[in-house]
Amino acid sequence: MKSISKILGLAALTLTAALTSCEGEKDLIIIEEDLPIKTSTLYMVGDATPNGWSIDAPTALTPTEEDALIFTYEGKLTRGEMKLCLTPGSWDAPFIRPAEAGLEVSKAGRPAETFVMHAGDPDLKWVVTEEAIYKLIFNLRNWTAEFQYVSDVPKEPKNPIETEALYMVGDATPNGWNIDAPTQLNKESQYIFTFEGDLKKGEMKCCMTTGSWDAEFIRPAADGIEINRDGVAESEFIKSTSPDNKWKVTVAGTYKLTFDLQNWTIAAQLLKEAPEEPQPGENDPIEAEMVFAIGDALESGWSLDAAPLLTVSADNKYIYSGQLTLGYGDLKFGTVKDFGAAFIHPTTAGCSISKDGVADNGIEFYAGDPDAKWRVNDEGVYNVTLDMEKDTIAVEYAGEKPDTINTDVRYIVGDASPKGWSLDEAIGLVKSADNAYIFTYEGELNVGEFKFCIERDWGAKFIRPEVNGTEIDHNGMVKQKFLYYAGDPDNKWKIIEAGKYKLTLDLMNCTFEATFVE
Repeated sequence: MKSISKILGLAALTLTAALTSCEGEKDLIIIEEDLPIKTSTLYMVGDATPNGWSIDAPTALTPTEEDALIFTYEGKLTRGEMKLCLTPGSWDAPFIRPAEAGLEVSKAGRPAETFVMHAGDPDLKWVVTEEAIYKLIFNLRNWTAEFQYVSDVPKEPKNPIETEALYMVGDATPNGWNIDAPTQLNKESQYIFTFEGDLKKGEMKCCMTTGSWDAEFIRPAADGIEINRDGVAESEFIKSTSPDNKWKVTVAGTYKLTFDLQNWTIAAQLLKEAPEEPQPGENDPIEAEMVFAIGDALESGWSLDAAPLLTVSADNKYIYSGQLTLGYGDLKFGTVKDFGAAFIHPTTAGCSISKDGVADNGIEFYAGDPDAKWRVNDEGVYNVTLDMEKDTIAVEYAGEKPDTINTDVRYIVGDASPKGWSLDEAIGLVKSADNAYIFTYEGELNVGEFKFCIERDWGAKFIRPEVNGTEIDHNGMVKQKFLYYAGDPDNKWKIIEAGKYKLTLDLMNCTFEATFVE
């Protein structure tokens, strides 16, 4: 029997019913079995699938005539990841996934094995390692998935690519990600284009026109095909708008690249390897008269004027520290209030800051692209220390983010509330006379969804549950942490049983509680 955690509320695994016998006695009947997933549609999404990561137009599987709960697909899968959903249009819905992260699909196939289904994390996906024609069989009655290798993908004749110019773009290339002025290759003949020069560690792809990310790009058939001392790992390339596959240069140096647009191939030769990049602390120290934080993770956002300053150590002019209140978003540090100046960046874009600290303690100091930034994944108060002599950053979680918003008014909005989704008529919560941080609503609620707002503005921040669709019924809801943010994901609480409720917001401790009154 599957555990409830695998289903997460989509289907209960045990069903109890009290039945009255002829003699008036009640017998408890317990059914323990895998309940089928009742759906008339099934789709797959991912860069391994024909329609890529388009959640609005995922690739459909077909129900079989013998059993409408057994779905199949026969066709090409490319190298990449995939998972399945019951309906298009929402990343918040439950997905069908492998029981373990990264289960590989190759020409060896995969026998029928149990899958799981849930929303959110862990974001488990199958990984297709070999492009081929496969037959997929998903049995929603028995919760099993099977992958059968059918054949290799027939090679289609490729017409030569006609173009007067070829460019490459990416942080590995001299001009970075500048699509308006990418690095141009030399045209040696009608179909041969070459580049000889320096490539940095990073990613790259090629285009035939400038100024548009929507055009077709020349790219590898799978993401992350390496270019290094041994050349390029695979010579064949494709021309497409998606998936966004890119070559990955793993050894910096001077290269000669040759693109053959008649045969759709790339060759790479490392002419001279670049010296090893200096380790943290080996660069010249960063000299600065001030250090400030900037980014949408801060209340001050991208404002240079309002950017909070860090404090220089009395004992070491290269060490700056401070306590920052951070929300979800991006962050970097500056030394001169000029967006054209050099900034302090992480060594990898999207380097995570969370309650566990910082994922990588290295820093880099440069102007321009790539404009790498730290990504704050847990809201809170953090102690941040930059050592600009050793090129390191230290981040320590110091506690929850205080609610600094205006606490005079709160409103409930949603189809569960008496005034529905009307912001103009939204009902205000009552502020406690004894505690300025406690707000309550007591009244009728309909079956439906709701959230709380401070301003009558759809673009403002809303108070929301940590998990979208958190259900409330006659049992109420125990005190839980809430989130406060604008935009997506648009999490909301869900009333599943109409009645009179008392809702309590504690803004000091960022908690929400619901009690069923009658």
